[in-house]
Amino acid sequence: MADGHRPPKGVQENGQRAVKWIEDGKAGKGFTETGEKRAHQLANGEALSDDEVKKMQAYFKRHSVDKDAKGFKSGSEGFPSPGRVAWDAWGGDEGQRWVDGIEV
Repeated sequence: MADGHRPPKGVQENGQRAVKWIEDGKAGKGFTETGEKRAHQLANGEALSDDEVKKMQAYFKRHSVDKDAKGFKSGSEGFPSPGRVAWDAWGGDEGQRWVDGIEV
């Protein structure tokens, strides 16, 4: 796709929330530069390449188990957990639905 894949509004909002959490120091020690870069890309509504979409698809396949961890759900103890910060940095549930619908 010549113009890339532009994240929808919900994905951008999740990225924006993740950026704030990262700035607030809630991302944890294991948080990667890649995750932070992705959060900023999505928060800013930047178009993603096919390769970046593939990386997002792979992230969600590997990390869907994180949703069962303590502090993942709003209102639960420890919210937001580092896993939740990372999940939203990659676009959250909306991001997963979005990239799952893209054939690359």
